[in-house]
Amino acid sequence: MSEYPNDINPINILVVDDSRANLRLLVDILTKQSFKVRPVKDGYAALEAVKALPPDLILLDIMMPGIKGYDVCEQLKADDRFRDIPIIFISALHDSQDKVEAFAKGGVDYITKPFQPDEVLARVNTHLTICNLQKSLQKRNEQLEDKNLKLENALDQVKKLSGLLPMCANCKKVRNDEGYWQDVASYIRHHSEAEITHGICEDCTKILYPEVYERLKRKGKM
Repeated sequence: MSEYPNDINPINILVVDDSRANLRLLVDILTKQSFKVRPVKDGYAALEAVKALPPDLILLDIMMPGIKGYDVCEQLKADDRFRDIPIIFISALHDSQDKVEAFAKGGVDYITKPFQPDEVLARVNTHLTICNLQKSLQKRNEQLEDKNLKLENALDQVKKLSGLLPMCANCKKVRNDEGYWQDVASYIRHHSEAEITHGICEDCTKILYPEVYERLKRKGKM
């Protein structure tokens, strides 16, 4: 049983081959692992199937009537909507040049016929894992970018606070959006994601703790 499918959103695999026998075999191999499999018999049908519902992965024959698998792959990779779909070529062509061309067109793997069920499943699972990791990394990067943008906006808000806020001349509290007075630190925490740390400035140290101030001054720390 594959670790990827689930009852809500099973992995969708498009299988493209002009041989009915190969289609039946591939469908049987993949459905036993709970994948949702859509078989089509030529390249034109494959392009239409992808446009109708983009699959998670494509198993693609090369030598087919009408349009070759190479051309199908090339068209999909040229479209931003489908370029990230992993395509595994399955072909009876054994020449190394055929494999080189398959990778040059954008394929992620190449399985030669006659194929073994275990090999097909191993390669399919490998590339689904890689694709899933790439999507997770992309999502994480987007979250970090969003967080950084929010932080930049928060810091911009903090920079704009002076000159916009009514401040008490005596206690230095500011009036918030609801008209209530609160200390500056509370206001900043409420209106931004900035973290507040506390310390004591040199002037206050001199007034409140004169002995400490003098000792630090002698040590050159004031």
